[in-house]
Parts: sequence; C-alpha cells; structure tokens
Amino acid sequence: MAFDALSARDVAVSEPVLAQLFTEARTRNAWSDRPVPEALIRKLYDLTKFGPTAVNMTPARLVFVTSPQAKDRLIPLMSEGNQAKTRQAPVNVIIGYDIDFHDTLPQLFPHAPGARDWFADETGRKEAAFRNSSLQGGYLTIAARALGLDVGPMSGFDAAAVKAEFFPEGNIEPNFIMNLGYGTDENLFPRSPRLSFDQAAKIL
Repeated sequence: MAFDALSARDVAVSEPVLAQLFTEARTRNAWSDRPVPEALIRKLYDLTKFGPTAVNMTPARLVFVTSPQAKDRLIPLMSEGNQAKTRQAPVNVIIGYDIDFHDTLPQLFPHAPGARDWFADETGRKEAAFRNSSLQGGYLTIAARALGLDVGPMSGFDAAAVKAEFFPEGNIEPNFIMNLGYGTDENLFPRSPRLSFDQAAKIL
C-alpha cells in the first residue's frame, strides 16, 4: 500500500515522539520559572477532551491553579512533602470528578436520549466517574507531554479540604493533583524499574 494511501491511524509516530511521551519522560519534582500561558492551558484541555470515556461521560472537572492567591489556598492542603514543589510549579491541576455527570449526557451522548437514566444509582455513578476521570487524568498527562510540558502527579493531599475549598458547589470530588510546567533535573530520582511483559500481562 502506498504511504499516501494510509490513513492517519495506520502510521505509527516516530521514535523521538514515543520518547517524549513515554520512554524518556519523567515525573518532575522541581520546576523552572518559565510560565505556562493561558492559551497553552486551553490547548491542553482541547486535546485532553478527545480521550475516550464510557458513553462519552467525561466526568473530569479541572481546576488550573496558577495565581499566587489560588496557590495560597491549595498549599496548606497538600501533604508536607508535596508543598514546596506544588508552590514552585507554574500550574497545579486539581483533577476532580463530577458524580452528577449524567446530567450532561443529553448533550454529550445525544444519540441515546435515555442515557441519563442509565445512571440513576449514585453509588454506580461515583464508581464510573472515578474510573473515567482517572482515564482523563492519563490523557492529560500524555497531552501535556505532547505539548512539551512536564508533569508531576500527586495523591498526597487532604481530599475533604480540597473539595470544600475548590469544589464547594455541586457533587464533585477530587481525584488527584498534578503539577505542570517545565521541569528541571533537581531532585530527579533515577528511573525506577518496571515490570516485564510476562510479569504484568498475558496474551490469550
């Protein structure tokens, strides 16, 4: 088949791109003072939103913390070991999940008019929202790296306090927090081992 006859999904990205997204990318613990402009944050979201979720529910709700005033609200809610790097990072992203995501399904899944009613049980909605917002956090990670940004995901924070401070309205829970910007090699740990295919996977 001629190359120009291939669709975009038939062509693998280059090895340098794979390195940028996966094999050479690192979780950063220190950050340069290079700012992340609002236009880039918006572009980051516009890439992330295309990642698949169940019935297109897209339950993630994102708060991009950038101003000193907003950081002053967030820092005390982080665990002690996460406070300094959270303050240093140009952007902190609070990834939350909307347990009432089903209210947007008429907009997001219009070809199934009854989709909202599939999620009448709140316990089931919470599980679905948590799972799919975690997927969206993964998409956010890859989209950020694709745009030349570095990331530092964290789970050390007071979830109840973050909810009260940043999601006081609605039925939204915090999932995790991600530092975002242009990382440095300061406090960069050696890359940790990974499980082999045979340790973690099988083909049936």
